[in-house]
Amino acid sequence: MSGIMKLFSNLLAKISKWLKSMPERTMLIIVAFVVGLLSGLAAVILKSLIHLIQNSLLSWSSPEVSTYLYLLLPGIGMLISMLLVKYLVKDDVGHGVTKVLLAVSRNESRIKRRHTWSSILTSSVTIGFGGSVGAEAPIVFTGAALGSNVARVLGLSYKQMTMLLGCGAAGAVAGIFKAPLAGVLFTLEILLFNISMTAILPLLVSTITATVTSYIFFGMDVAFAATIEKFALSNLPYYIILGIFCGLVSLYFMKTTLSMEDRIKRIKKPFMRWGISAFFLGIILFLFPPLYGEGYGNLTDLLNNNIESAVSHPFYYELLSSEWSIPIFFFLVMIFKVVAMSFTNAGGGVGGTFGPTLFVGGIAGFIVARVINIIGIHPLPETNFVLVGMGGLMAGVMQAPLTAIFLIAEITGGYELLMPLIITSTISFATIRGVESYSIYTKRIANQGDLLTHDSDKAVLTLLKTSQMVERDFIPINVSGNLADLVAAIRQSNRSIFPVVDSKNKFQGVIYLNDIRSIMFDRSLYDSIKIESLMKNAPTVVLMDEKMDSVMNKFEVSEAWNLPVIDINGEYQGFVSRSKIFSYYREQLQQVSHD
Repeated sequence: MSGIMKLFSNLLAKISKWLKSMPERTMLIIVAFVVGLLSGLAAVILKSLIHLIQNSLLSWSSPEVSTYLYLLLPGIGMLISMLLVKYLVKDDVGHGVTKVLLAVSRNESRIKRRHTWSSILTSSVTIGFGGSVGAEAPIVFTGAALGSNVARVLGLSYKQMTMLLGCGAAGAVAGIFKAPLAGVLFTLEILLFNISMTAILPLLVSTITATVTSYIFFGMDVAFAATIEKFALSNLPYYIILGIFCGLVSLYFMKTTLSMEDRIKRIKKPFMRWGISAFFLGIILFLFPPLYGEGYGNLTDLLNNNIESAVSHPFYYELLSSEWSIPIFFFLVMIFKVVAMSFTNAGGGVGGTFGPTLFVGGIAGFIVARVINIIGIHPLPETNFVLVGMGGLMAGVMQAPLTAIFLIAEITGGYELLMPLIITSTISFATIRGVESYSIYTKRIANQGDLLTHDSDKAVLTLLKTSQMVERDFIPINVSGNLADLVAAIRQSNRSIFPVVDSKNKFQGVIYLNDIRSIMFDRSLYDSIKIESLMKNAPTVVLMDEKMDSVMNKFEVSEAWNLPVIDINGEYQGFVSRSKIFSYYREQLQQVSHD
């Protein structure tokens, strides 16, 4: 075995050397192809596993029996996923897109090797058993992990690793939706990488490769077959209304998801958290069968005006015979989809918000069209509104209108509706943007100060870590010492600042060389002048884990060039200097900026 590993290691070293001998652009295109192939295969495996598990669990039962299984199966899937995460993966794998953003800002685009498979395993179980979440965020995390680890194995730089991480994420989206352009836009718009137009080619290579891989296994059909009518200009005002409605629903989607997950996760005992979530999730799915799993089958039914099939259970057919009961039923489905998703994710399941966003958007579009049709204001094509609603909600929840527009057009073949997609998505985005500045993926990490943006300056400050800036060659002086101790320290130091600490290394103040020049050579004062009388308070102090934008603000306010660094307990750690930050800033700026 050791001989095989050594042979494999030597082979990788030769491949890496061969690739690095090429021009950078050529090398990235070759590796992007490999990453796209791996991401496409990962998407195929995940979709196949989900369908295999679902079919194995439900294919033998009638719709009536299946509804009762909804009480139990999702909770079992959540439990299995929770145990897999706890004992096999041993790391948090939830909220995959957010994890990718954090990997870039905190971990130099490094994602652990285990995450090349962890999300596939856990999310396929969660969704296969009926968890009301999507597979897209887990596959994005998987694709990004594949890109990161391929780059790491080849010994590539941070800039190249980030590029390939983006290629993996883009390839994953393209592979699962058969949508190459949407995969590229997803990386540029949602993942917030600072990538210039020269980097588009590797992204395109990755997404096209992943899409072709998906075509080979699943055929050339679009992800969502839809019966679409041509765009009529007379329907334009109602697409505007849909855009406003999608913006409001997006706000509900975001706030409910984040607040519910936070509240559920306050339950410290994981099995109690799982039990409560599984119970309520089972009840919700029993009452509203369309919420079982991803719900894409029901969404396809709505896209083809097959309302009875979208309802998912014969029990409701008679109940929904009146015209107003149908939009009311689907309004409740839309509201409870967000709740069911939150219970699934917070209770131990692994899945994303991408799929539920499309589902809720489609329902929102159907509701608007059906209500207007019932009132009789103007006849509207309901399938068109289902499709456009998917884009509208995606633009609002993810705050990514371009990705929403072209993804929906690609996955449904609905390019005839490009104009209403643009109108509704733009208005939805504008509606929520007036209230909420961040997407569902970036809200939490923006509050933590870890969010990278397209602004190069802000991106660099996010990448810089205070702990990397600390200089430790300052000689500390004990507060109980005297001038003689200080002079002894001066002889050994090439610094003009001396930190003062107590016996427990707690920071007390500073002494500046210029302040004691007049007395430092008078030996008669060595014993009589105490350090306590010489020290001054520092202009301010910096915490070891403080965000760099906060540190820079302290430099601006204090007008200092050096500031002491302490840990959370107040113990002295060193100094951080403005000049060193500027030096690191220039280096990082070269990394995140592209010619």
